[in-house]
Amino acid sequence: MSKRTLTTESGAPVADNQNSSTAGVGGPLLLQDQHLLEKLARFNRERIPERVVHARGSGAYGYFEVTDDVTGFTSANFLGEVGKRTETFIRFSTVADSLGGADAVRDPRGFALKFYTEEGNYDLVGNNTPVFFIKDPIKFPDFIHSQKRDPFTGKQEPDNVWDFWAHAPEATHQVTWLMGDRGIPASYRHMNGYGSHTYQWTNAQGEAFFVKYHFKTNQGVRSLSAEQAAELVGQDANSHQTDLLQAIERGVNPSWTLYVQVMPGAEAADYRFNPFDLTKVWPHADYPLQRVGRLVLDRNPENVFAEVEQAAFSPNNFVPGIGPSPDKMLQGRLFAYADAHRYRLGVNHTLLPVNAPKATEAVNYGRDGAMALRNGSRHDKNYEPNSYQGPAETGQPLSAPLAIHGYTGTHEAPLHTKDDDFFQAGELYRLMSEDEKGRLVANIAGGLSQVTRDDVIEKNLAHFHAADAEYGKRVEEAVRALRED
Repeated sequence: MSKRTLTTESGAPVADNQNSSTAGVGGPLLLQDQHLLEKLARFNRERIPERVVHARGSGAYGYFEVTDDVTGFTSANFLGEVGKRTETFIRFSTVADSLGGADAVRDPRGFALKFYTEEGNYDLVGNNTPVFFIKDPIKFPDFIHSQKRDPFTGKQEPDNVWDFWAHAPEATHQVTWLMGDRGIPASYRHMNGYGSHTYQWTNAQGEAFFVKYHFKTNQGVRSLSAEQAAELVGQDANSHQTDLLQAIERGVNPSWTLYVQVMPGAEAADYRFNPFDLTKVWPHADYPLQRVGRLVLDRNPENVFAEVEQAAFSPNNFVPGIGPSPDKMLQGRLFAYADAHRYRLGVNHTLLPVNAPKATEAVNYGRDGAMALRNGSRHDKNYEPNSYQGPAETGQPLSAPLAIHGYTGTHEAPLHTKDDDFFQAGELYRLMSEDEKGRLVANIAGGLSQVTRDDVIEKNLAHFHAADAEYGKRVEEAVRALRED
């Protein structure tokens, strides 16, 4: 079979792709060599700004299949019938490190899922932990700055990491998760995923429910010790990418079972702690897991840049029957995620194939901007309302309205009867086996003992003491032993 002709960006055939044009044999290059200039100019522009967080990631396509009837809780079409399948794309990621970072590190993992539904794309942006370090988005930039590379040293500094946590007692629960056995998943296939935030479901009758998503891995949870992870990073810094890619290529398609916890909307106000606090879980005894369906990954992207690096997820991409809750972190992310993609990819990033709807069509009055691929015909207007049969609103809200009251201002989160920054961290510690506790303590002490300020160490130790007396005592003794060496 004959090869196709190599061309320039404008479609002209390329005569020589091995040698640049020169002024005579061995002479200087010529500015008129359009092919050379075009290649170098494009090469200089191949990269786009990496994500500030979740920069290092892997992705795959698959489908979500409904296995249980949840129509009593939500009118979302893609969840409306047992057996219904919806195409999906998922992006796994680490959080703090850069695009060139290693996979097998101690860090939360992103679990971002896009459902290509018939009512538009629904994005569920979660993690592999059910909680997070903070509960107000105004602290998010400071938190991330403390975890990423120091402006002077150019590397992650224990002083910065633990200094922030010393001033964020609500982080104790997530720190206990992160420093425990599940802090370094063995692979993306062997970890759970969580919506983490609280979301709202609304049924066909307009009844509102608050929900939390739990994707339980059907491969079983497997994690790495700090020593195993260090060895694996030395062997293959792309270990999780390698594992996911090769598993799907072999036809070993990973899957997760989706469960939800469902809280009737009326119960939220009087629940014993704030149900919209991202640093807390809902006990299963109060709100048991209810099965919804299964997620299966069965196809690798053809091009990592086009389909993984350019994949854009935003938690404000809802569909009818699903909406936000008063979770303050979620509310902040409704703006921040979409804005990040407009910065990185441009205002028309939703037209890229990986981000565009697949089961329906986006019809609106958006026009122009860089890389505008869908500007309409001469007959289409770019304003609304109009007299030319342009698309019109439905008048039907996607979810039930949220009641609000009080005065505007900068308020602390409302306190419920048993709100506490440490109780659930202590419960998590007490659920661990003796071996798990030992590894948790060693992981915390290994980082905290490197902090140079005694007051920062003491503030962090106080958090662990408040969570559980034994927990605090063991961390304190381990830190002291390491600092005396």
